[in-house]
Amino acid sequence: MAEKVNNFPPLPKFIPLKPCFYQNFTDEIPIDYQTLVRRIYRLWMFYCITLSVNLIACLAWWIGGGEGVNFGLAILWLVLFSPCSYVCWFRPVYKAFRSDSSFNFMAFFFIFGAQFILTVLQAIGFGAWGTCGWVSTILFIGKNVGAGVVMLFPTVMFTLCAIGMLVCLIRRRWKLSESPERMAEWIMERSSEQGSPAQQLFRKQPP
Repeated sequence: MAEKVNNFPPLPKFIPLKPCFYQNFTDEIPIDYQTLVRRIYRLWMFYCITLSVNLIACLAWWIGGGEGVNFGLAILWLVLFSPCSYVCWFRPVYKAFRSDSSFNFMAFFFIFGAQFILTVLQAIGFGAWGTCGWVSTILFIGKNVGAGVVMLFPTVMFTLCAIGMLVCLIRRRWKLSESPERMAEWIMERSSEQGSPAQQLFRKQPP
């Protein structure tokens, strides 16, 4: 069997750094769940793109008369959240399906839930947060229409990210009001039934 070589993130050859992870949906994820994992991966990519657009919008915000701290924080969020979101919630759910790991799924659920809350706050857009959300965009668009229109793009994108994350959480048959103890108990009960805990958790409801 050929040795698996890390292939993610795909870096140009002239960069001295090497990929940190091996990622192959076809080889490592059961066929019934490949579409699901790919969708979560696309959601992560869309979130990273949103952070990039937010950086440009915060620059327009600054040029239009806003505070420079927003642009500085936008750089920090892009550099920090792009890799951290991949490592902290996408890799756990990837490994949960790859290895039938209840621990990785629980890690995904808790961290992804925190990510959802953060994304909602980013979509709201409080002042001096480094994100263009509804509050900051609506308040600033009257001062500078051009910058406000640019700020509207990440505002909508953060909103779509939050909606996508909420749909992901709801469709996984979890009730957000349940306690951690109840979730752990549920996983232990499911572990003795057919299929892995992660697969049982993500199984679609019958029509």
